[in-house]
Amino acid sequence: MNYTEIIKHLPYKTPFLFVDELTEISEKGVKGSYKFKEKEFFYEGHFKENPITPGVILTEAMAQIGVVCLGIYLLKNEISSEKKPQIALTSNKIDFYLPVLPNEKVMVISETLYFRFNKLKCAVKMMNEKNELVCRGTISGMVIVK
Repeated sequence: MNYTEIIKHLPYKTPFLFVDELTEISEKGVKGSYKFKEKEFFYEGHFKENPITPGVILTEAMAQIGVVCLGIYLLKNEISSEKKPQIALTSNKIDFYLPVLPNEKVMVISETLYFRFNKLKCAVKMMNEKNELVCRGTISGMVIVK
């Protein structure tokens, strides 16, 4: 399964798809990116006249790239036109260090901590275009194919 096919299997669509591209993926982890466009729906109200990407959206981007894309890759042999991946977030702990502004591109880097009994836990970090740490933490989810 190639990078484009993995993204097509994501259970999201615009305006809640936060994956532009994947650049690396293996059983050990994944790297991918997303550019937060100036017209994203959440900038209008977060914050007045000083838009900043909400932490919950940064966490979602980290989860989509770092856990969901990786989970689809790990279960690639079970996925078909009849059997689709289903993913549920089970826990996360994220520390935030820098803001992400409109038109900023971020890179998400995820390392598999474990994958057993369909539970995937990853150490995930987000870097900005200056290669500065934006946020990092752990995200876990259940990944099944039905």
